[in-house]
Amino acid sequence: MGISKKRTDQERRYDAETAYPVSDAVDLVKTLSAANFDESIDIVYQLSIDARQADQIVRGTVSLPHGTGKDIKVVVFANDQAQEAEDAGADVVGGKDLADRISSGDMPLDWDITIATPDMMPVVGKLGQILGPRGLMPNPKTGTVTRDVGKTVEAFKAGRVEYRNDRYGNVHIPIGRVSFESGNLLENVLSISDAIIRARPASAKGRFVRKVSISSTMGPGVKIDMSSVEDALKERL
Repeated sequence: MGISKKRTDQERRYDAETAYPVSDAVDLVKTLSAANFDESIDIVYQLSIDARQADQIVRGTVSLPHGTGKDIKVVVFANDQAQEAEDAGADVVGGKDLADRISSGDMPLDWDITIATPDMMPVVGKLGQILGPRGLMPNPKTGTVTRDVGKTVEAFKAGRVEYRNDRYGNVHIPIGRVSFESGNLLENVLSISDAIIRARPASAKGRFVRKVSISSTMGPGVKIDMSSVEDALKERL
């Protein structure tokens, strides 16, 4: 069956305009997967923010109870705590030498998270034009500028994810893989949703989460009824 036929078959099995209860949406995404590999599943929140305003930026980190199913590559800028970072499982650790490799183009920008100790930020700051557009700059607001390097590396390796809205006010976050059990995916969705709701800027107007949907790498997007997410979060209290 070709890709187009697969997509047609997928679209017959659900309504693209319907917002499903969150548990049903998770089940649907799993059953709509037709690729011959273990697809990643992502969630997208469309927020009622003006992304041009600095006081409406939505960013932070959240620890997923069941991780993302992805091997997270972590780069650490540290001097005195370099050994601590290595012992915690950091993939690359360095100081000014590492910054020089990145600025010269000798190191591929193929990692997921950058962590730095505060004393290294003058060095890392010079890489802003390289790391910033790729979402790889350490930031105190997301806990990636820290003296507690070891625990931070371990947390990201275990499933903590960083999120930030794009210029359109959308937040994209991985929640796992098709092979995950539905219950584990659901718990990841609820943990992320709780973090997003709590991150609402004081200046945001109206309903904060306008739309939310999930999809697998090759599958169609399935809309989620946000009220069902809010109800599920209330049950967790």
